[in-house]
Amino acid sequence: MKTMTGLKFLDLLRSESTRFLNEDPCNLMGNDWGDERIWGTPLLGAARGDDPIFETFKDNVDERHWTPAEAFAEGGFSSRAGAEELSVVSWILPHNPITKKDNAKSATMPAERWARSRIFGEEASFKLRNHAISFLKNAGCEAVTPMLLAGWTCFDSDRRGRASNWSERHIAYACGLGTFGLCDGLITPLGKAVRIGSVVLRGKIEPTPRPYSRYDEYCPFRTKKTCGVCIKRCPIGAISEHGHDKPLCRVYLNDKTTLYVEEHYKFKGYGCGLCQTGVPCSSSIPAFP
Repeated sequence: MKTMTGLKFLDLLRSESTRFLNEDPCNLMGNDWGDERIWGTPLLGAARGDDPIFETFKDNVDERHWTPAEAFAEGGFSSRAGAEELSVVSWILPHNPITKKDNAKSATMPAERWARSRIFGEEASFKLRNHAISFLKNAGCEAVTPMLLAGWTCFDSDRRGRASNWSERHIAYACGLGTFGLCDGLITPLGKAVRIGSVVLRGKIEPTPRPYSRYDEYCPFRTKKTCGVCIKRCPIGAISEHGHDKPLCRVYLNDKTTLYVEEHYKFKGYGCGLCQTGVPCSSSIPAFP
């Protein structure tokens, strides 16, 4: 079993991920924006595979949510791995600042850059997952990226509404990268306008400290009843002081923004992100008294 120094390993993987995003054309915005990149420099964190927090997700998300050991077993390796042999690495991909600025000006529909990031940026995010697996394999390390496994699925959960058996946001939370906001987005040091990915690998990495004690610590509305800007930013009223109405949000995305993107931007896609832009937590952890 490989033993790795946490910070050194994460720095290496961060450097390789950054190189990939800077050089691969999958991370280009396209259209008339030249070499403008969709995602910026990633932020990485790690957790032990046997961290008890992963078992709590079976209560807080759904009983079908994988532990790292369950996800790793889906990879079809010749030998199983105990949870204590595994580590989880999560990364945060920040949106291009121009994309956030454009979308902050929108009141009902996504800016074109945001819609492109939602579709083409997600394709780049999936390519980065595959690249991370290849990079680790070449380094002699067995690894899986759970969202690309055949067994990964979305479903309707009694506890969380629409959910999956590997929630990237919850994994990032476990890896010390952020806490949840009122709209269910993860507020990270790079803000809430991000995409998230992760891998589970056989090897020990020193875990990243979790500098918070509650799941919503970075959200001023949840902790102090201040802010609430995301409530006003939601064009369909899917965010309230009680939280995020996932079904209403999904209807707006599927029935409204899909038609708008195809008609105005001439490609098949969707998006919104208004609660992630034009808000104090868009690019950083908000500082409220």
